[in-house]
Amino acid sequence: MINIIYTVLSVSIISAFLAAVIVIAEKYFNNYGQCEIDINDGSKKISVQGGSSLLSSLASAKIFIPSACGGKATCGLCKVIVKNGAGSLLPTEEPYLSKEEINSGVRLSCQIKVKSNMKILIPEELFSIKLFKARIEKITQLTHDIKEFRLSLIEPDAISFKAGQYVQISTKPYGKVTESVTRAYSISSVPSQSNIIELIIRLVPGGICTTYYHNIAKEGDEIALSGPYGDFFLRDDAKDIVFIAGGSGLAPIKSMILDIIEKGLDINMLFFFGAVSLRDLYYDDFFRAIEEEHPNFTYIPCLSMPLPEDEWNGEKGLVTEVFERHVSNGTGKHAYLCGSPGMINACLASLKNKGFKEENIFYDKF
Repeated sequence: MINIIYTVLSVSIISAFLAAVIVIAEKYFNNYGQCEIDINDGSKKISVQGGSSLLSSLASAKIFIPSACGGKATCGLCKVIVKNGAGSLLPTEEPYLSKEEINSGVRLSCQIKVKSNMKILIPEELFSIKLFKARIEKITQLTHDIKEFRLSLIEPDAISFKAGQYVQISTKPYGKVTESVTRAYSISSVPSQSNIIELIIRLVPGGICTTYYHNIAKEGDEIALSGPYGDFFLRDDAKDIVFIAGGSGLAPIKSMILDIIEKGLDINMLFFFGAVSLRDLYYDDFFRAIEEEHPNFTYIPCLSMPLPEDEWNGEKGLVTEVFERHVSNGTGKHAYLCGSPGMINACLASLKNKGFKEENIFYDKF
């Protein structure tokens, strides 16, 4: 028995010693000093402490690269072109990069550590992304697992964005979560209301950010966010638009619809919104009121698995099936889609079968 105790103690001491060695090695042997990042062939140069990811190093200089997953290598959005200084391509990057992108030097900035001077290329519009302080003005329960957050901007007190774009919001440490995390959410409010933005957040079981905003955050809290991000926004040459959304994918579509109506644009709109059962359907009265007031807008909600107690008399089936029943020809029409990857992929196939041109289909997967 004593021998077992000694063995356990010895293993514990050795493990603690090795852990200390690793910490010391990280501190002293992986100290890369100050590194210079040359951006867009010298148009901007920043000096950062080496050792952190390129994503976080740029953020420390208030240059924000899109990253829906907060740097966990699960979204593939934080792409930049690295001309030199990045090292070899990592296995965590490969699933998100095409052969053409790899050959062009595209990398995931969340996976690259800044260890030496680097030269990178990023879109110029990213320089206009700002960090905001905002206050949660109102929280509205929309469904059993979806809430709307109305945020009042404090500093800066206004944001300029295009309908369909998104922001990245941060959490504060809570419970066993010791670090702040950042996630991306589409703006659901109209761009003209520049001092207020609204977000629709669905509770994801086990999701660090969604759990925080559903269970911890409260009205009056101040939060940090950055934006705007994204190229999912209205193009100028559409006369007939089909919108398709599922779940919390309604957010950017709502912003686009409101923007079109507010500007009085001569665009015919057909909006398909898919939910599972009646408890998952929201903003129903809101869109029905818009439909009554604006003859160029048609709203078609559908339930894929309505419950008997729902007493649902509307469209039933997957949103793609309902779309196919209502749209016979996509010639000259544009389509905007937002929802899960599975929904988007199914919609793409349906749209192409109906004659929608690939260049007229825009989508945002989440």
